[in-house]
Amino acid sequence: MEAAVKLYSLDYNNVKTYLTALLFVAGNMILPQIFHLVPQGGITWLPIYFFTLVAAYKYGWKVGLLTGVLSPVINSLFFGMPAFGLLPVILLKSVLLAMAAGFAAYRFQRVSLLVLLGVVLFYQVLGTLGEWAIEGSFFVAVQDFRIGLPGMALQVIGGYLFVKHLIRN
Repeated sequence: MEAAVKLYSLDYNNVKTYLTALLFVAGNMILPQIFHLVPQGGITWLPIYFFTLVAAYKYGWKVGLLTGVLSPVINSLFFGMPAFGLLPVILLKSVLLAMAAGFAAYRFQRVSLLVLLGVVLFYQVLGTLGEWAIEGSFFVAVQDFRIGLPGMALQVIGGYLFVKHLIRN
């Protein structure tokens, strides 16, 4: 499944970049709050990454990077989730996701389930290696692959549907 959609690449000198990023940051604040109502909802559904993926894919890596960095920091400051000690790993994965999604959108100029699967696997595999280096525990590092597969599926399928159907212009 692939679809042609209008993709953008907003620059840092454009006010629209910051306004767009703030909308996606708001989404990345609301979505985790909803999933955290379910026991282990955060580590199962990985909601902090969803709008980072959509932002970077639809509006370019710069909007994705702003979204991916601001979302976990603001969530941690306001809600204590993610815990401060987890921020380096979450930020690493968010940056990898923003860069991979922005690159994939630029490279392929369309959205497809296969491309989004590649993006999610890329940031998760490299992020897992980084988490292993940071945490020093392979068991902890592979947590997203042990528990977060539903969240990865949500990113691929939900991201595809969101970019394809909900963001039309």
